[in-house]
Amino acid sequence: MPTGQPAPASPGQTALETRIAQTITPTLVDLGYELVRVAVLGRERPTVQVMADRADGALISVQDCETITHAISAVLDVEDPIPGAWTLEVSSAGIDRPLTRVKDWNRFAGHLARAETVVPVDGRKRFSGTVLGADETAARLRLDDGSEVSLPMADIRRARLILTDALIAATATPTRTN
Repeated sequence: MPTGQPAPASPGQTALETRIAQTITPTLVDLGYELVRVAVLGRERPTVQVMADRADGALISVQDCETITHAISAVLDVEDPIPGAWTLEVSSAGIDRPLTRVKDWNRFAGHLARAETVVPVDGRKRFSGTVLGADETAARLRLDDGSEVSLPMADIRRARLILTDALIAATATPTRTN
């Protein structure tokens, strides 16, 4: 996504979540971060959960989360997309992260994931298998029986990596040697 451009709506995202994503994305980009996901949970005092990555690919730190929190809190206070009181939570996407962007599906090709679609694909809505990658229209998985499935990106309700030793090894911080 070009610098400063609003985030496109992610599959499974509500209109409010899309609006919040579009509101905070330019600030995140200016600070050197990428938005992974926005979720709004709860009704009485909603929690706005923001997951972000560093644009440079480095692991996100507690200080990064603090920086993001301060910056987007100010933006959300001005834009006021949620009436009444709400709570903001900022975090990294984690190791067993959600797969919300084409880039995520391609980066984690070869790792195991679970996905759920809004509408059935080949008669089912839940899938588990090896990530094969994605393009703007569909994400692909190799299922346990060896068959492959193409899930329309617009129909994916949620998708998440499965925590495995291989995933931990692939995302581990390299140890320093002297």
